[in-house]
Amino acid sequence: MKRKEFLTKSALLSVSVISATSVFGVISNTTLNKTIKIGVIGTGDRGSGLISILNDIDGIDVFAVCDILDFRLKNGLSKTNNRAKSYINYKDLLDDKEIDAVLIATPFNTHAQIAIDAVDAGKHVYCEKTMAKGLKGIDALVSKVSNSNLIFQTGHQYHSSKLYKHIVDLIKSGEIGDIASFECQWNRNGNWRRPVSDPALERVINWRMYKEYSGGLVAELCSHQIDFVSWVLGENPKKIMGTGGIDFWKDGRETYDNIYLLYEYPSGVKATFKCLTSNSLNDYQIKVQGSMGTIIIGTEEAWVYYEEKGKKEFNDIDGVSGATSQNYSNANGKLINVSHLDPSKQALIDFRDAIINNDQPISNLYTGAHTAIAVQMSLDAMYNNTIEYWKEDYNF
Repeated sequence: MKRKEFLTKSALLSVSVISATSVFGVISNTTLNKTIKIGVIGTGDRGSGLISILNDIDGIDVFAVCDILDFRLKNGLSKTNNRAKSYINYKDLLDDKEIDAVLIATPFNTHAQIAIDAVDAGKHVYCEKTMAKGLKGIDALVSKVSNSNLIFQTGHQYHSSKLYKHIVDLIKSGEIGDIASFECQWNRNGNWRRPVSDPALERVINWRMYKEYSGGLVAELCSHQIDFVSWVLGENPKKIMGTGGIDFWKDGRETYDNIYLLYEYPSGVKATFKCLTSNSLNDYQIKVQGSMGTIIIGTEEAWVYYEEKGKKEFNDIDGVSGATSQNYSNANGKLINVSHLDPSKQALIDFRDAIINNDQPISNLYTGAHTAIAVQMSLDAMYNNTIEYWKEDYNF
């Protein structure tokens, strides 16, 4: 089933222009007519962290947890005050008829099969980013979900952020003119390695270091920003180039400890994506450059800077704080002031509401699939030293 048919079938909610004077990020006005019982598959750092957030959302009950590692399963169970059921095999969790939905927070290479099995079991799915590894896994998952009546949400949480939605609306309204460039980075200073008590568990615990299981920095970090750029432009990349290496953490890992990607989109817009693990200057940042200004976005706030040639008199710019009858050059940034929840919490609220209202969420099967394809193209470009081109077959 193609994207248009799927979205029509699922009654995808439209995204309207947001007024920044409203209060965003609060629990929606949806009338809860049932408690959604959710099973969390994978209770490592991310899965356990999301359990804590789920506990704080009305209408959701973390009913079961699952992990193959005993210490992680116990940690996930403790986040539910030991009230949830616990499973070692995720298929046993899927067999539990009381469970309505699952959250998948397992290693990247397992996402597709677990999600397919969950759909076969009649469960709604929240699948952490990146949605699936490899083109075959992506295609199989799209085929399975698109022929079901279940809700599927991809865990690109910034796609749910009220701040990010507002920024997208500002950009699309022409606030910073014609877009020429995106510069994206997510820099950290750390080796990304987890301690291992038993060498036999090295690949299970440090799966992010190994190509068989992981997409490395592209899948784990860049994918959020790749998803954002496609959201803003309404386009998938036309062409991808990239490089990287294991140049700092020479510890036996296979995935790169630094990456640099260059994307070209059909509109001519270029985007760069950079991740370092040996320097954390400016950490996470997206810079959107247009002919009339620039927006710089972090995880929790954003600023707009106007070009000198684009100076103008104004009283109010929707969403821009402190913009009162002044001229701004590109040296004077103004905070984009939008109330919003933590993006992960908002994403899980969106998942709850989508199940209750039978509406596919904004970060859905197809946005997730297209970002996953771009991730795979990026890995191919870096590992094979090639230029990768988007194919018509990728347009689900």
